[in-house]
Amino acid sequence: QVQLVESGGGLVQPGGSLRLSCAASGRFFSINSMGWYREAPGKQRELVAVIRTGGSTNYLESLKGRFTISRDNAKNTVTLQMNSLKPEDTAVYYCKANARPDASIIQYTYWGQGTQVTVSS
Repeated sequence: QVQLVESGGGLVQPGGSLRLSCAASGRFFSINSMGWYREAPGKQRELVAVIRTGGSTNYLESLKGRFTISRDNAKNTVTLQMNSLKPEDTAVYYCKANARPDASIIQYTYWGQGTQVTVSS
């Protein structure tokens, strides 16, 4: 079982920055990909960014250049640096991890509880 705890959300003015962090804990063999999703009111949850064990990344196309995802494999943490924030970035941001509980190839998906990011003047 993997527990994901997010931190770093809050209220920020347009043009500002926030840094979200997610720490994974519990019993697992390995964590494969880690990423961030967001869900705005009335909209579907969407991928923000994902990073794999080897460091390869994918981003929501519209966020490239403003958001940066990074990972510390030794600490099982993932971080999302968000710059030049816009009101449309307002959403609940969720951390997601795909992890293997043992040495088999089966992996499971785990979610954090979410952290609110509000961009408003």
